[in-house]
Amino acid sequence: MDIPQQKFVLKTGSGNEIEGFEFEELDYLKTQSEMQEFAAHRGEKTPDQIWVLEHPPVYTQGTACSQNTLMPSDIPIVKSDRGGQITYHGPGQIVMYPMLRLKDYGMGVKALVNSLEQTVIDLLKDFEIVGTRRADAPGIYVADEKIAALGLRIRKGTSYHGLSLNVDMDMQPFKNIDPCGYQGLQVTQLVDHCLDVDKKKIGLDLVTRFASLI
Repeated sequence: MDIPQQKFVLKTGSGNEIEGFEFEELDYLKTQSEMQEFAAHRGEKTPDQIWVLEHPPVYTQGTACSQNTLMPSDIPIVKSDRGGQITYHGPGQIVMYPMLRLKDYGMGVKALVNSLEQTVIDLLKDFEIVGTRRADAPGIYVADEKIAALGLRIRKGTSYHGLSLNVDMDMQPFKNIDPCGYQGLQVTQLVDHCLDVDKKKIGLDLVTRFASLI
């Protein structure tokens, strides 16, 4: 694992403890490989972990993805073992990866998705922004524009991958895909709705809020 900028311990709403790690930019495929390794080989007493970070520019294709970029691009396209279709990650987008033994929280995948979505809704509320769910397309939306995307994988009872929140980034690469497989889906970011944006604070707020919900 790369050396994190910060380590911390999170107390969950259910009384469990999770190790938190804040990183700078991490390569997507390397990060995915380390998450896979953690999920596959963790010991029974290995604490759960949450990583918060950003990725260099990359398009990722989920396990159900049959789509590519709309036009040729210099941005790499990589395969991911998360669910879903194609999406974009890049600097200025906060990514949160919870690696949880779900049975310890009495949660299934639907409950985990609900908690991740509620985390974003609650955070947006602090900025007086209304975030909503859509039954046909997981994630969080502001006035029908997607601001947060979800993608998960469960391996040996442990979740990995997670949530990406568009904060203050170059949105142009989204125009070269059908985001999450939905033609014409519009995307937005926090800075378009609020001038006072502190990425570091938002990342730590995300993990703290999420832990309180599980």
